Amino acid sequence: MVINGLKCYGIKRGKTGVGIAVIRGKIFAAYTKNKIKAAPVVFNQRNLGEEVCGIIVNSGNANAYTGSKGIENARRMAEFLAKRLGCGIDKIAVASTGVIGRQLDLEEIESLAEEVFKNLGDDMKSLEAFAKSITTTDRFPKISVKEFNGVKIVGVAKGAGMIAPNMATMLAFAFTNAKVDGMKEIFREAVDLSFNRLVVDGDTSTNDTVFLVTTEEKEVEKEIFREKLLEVFLELAEMIAKDGEGATKVMWVDVRGALNDEDALKVAKSVASSLLVKTAIFGNDPNFGRIIAAIGYSSAQVDEEISLEIESGKGSAKIVEKGEVIGNFERAREIMDSDKIVIRIDLHKGGGRAYAIGCDLTHDYVELNSKYTT
Repeated sequence: MVINGLKCYGIKRGKTGVGIAVIRGKIFAAYTKNKIKAAPVVFNQRNLGEEVCGIIVNSGNANAYTGSKGIENARRMAEFLAKRLGCGIDKIAVASTGVIGRQLDLEEIESLAEEVFKNLGDDMKSLEAFAKSITTTDRFPKISVKEFNGVKIVGVAKGAGMIAPNMATMLAFAFTNAKVDGMKEIFREAVDLSFNRLVVDGDTSTNDTVFLVTTEEKEVEKEIFREKLLEVFLELAEMIAKDGEGATKVMWVDVRGALNDEDALKVAKSVASSLLVKTAIFGNDPNFGRIIAAIGYSSAQVDEEISLEIESGKGSAKIVEKGEVIGNFERAREIMDSDKIVIRIDLHKGGGRAYAIGCDLTHDYVELNSKYTT
């Protein structure tokens, strides 16, 4: 059993997928900051209560920019599951992902959903089917599971492109049996320190959604749960970066010595978002000037007294020390030839620290996205 009370399953046929998770508990949600929100996001914000009986998701169609008919289709998805679970639609969460601006084929989705509902299970195989069903351009499903002190946290996510540090198209679902004080605060913080630090291409989707559902069966110490939930979300966020459309490398940008944490985050996001930095990472090119430029336009308080180091499993190479260019370029090039690198930046301004997670930018990203709707 994955987690007591959770049953799920999913089916992917061609570009269309449907996943269902049945679980009764309290639900916490975070949504896209895009001002044009997809129909399921709007539906949830208008209708979803504090408790949930189930979640229904479709992939292949975002149900975004679809007007009142899109809202009605989101409602019909909720009604489908609510009827079978014997609860109100205020206890059903809905999510969609895929192409923007097209109406859902409800007949196809309901047909798949009927099949999914009949095959709901409580084992890892069922969870994997759910994770696979919600993918679009993903190369692999994303699952993270933590177990400690009788508590389980199960996380599932999808995402590869249209990912920006603004709730970074991505969906994530977490389920737990934990009972802690301040769950909403812990959830929001974990989202901020993981998915909100994630960059693939700088685009914020209309559909971004994260749900956390808890059955509250097992009391646990607050700080332990906070740490473990963040671990799950960070693992999922790194999987999304690793799976970035066409990506070959994960990039962490670790910033310290900023005037404050806010400035450190500005710098980290600026570097992780830079197309020139991302292409240099792809080519194993230690072009530190691109990183310096991205630091400079981040709007943080910086000057030229910056230290910069490149690190991977192959070691580390300091390139700049307090504004003085050291070099080590050949060593840096060797270190960059890894599937995960860390760019360490010290601004020498104060005690502020932050990080961002990203990936390189390759030829395949352009190729894939030039044909996304075809």
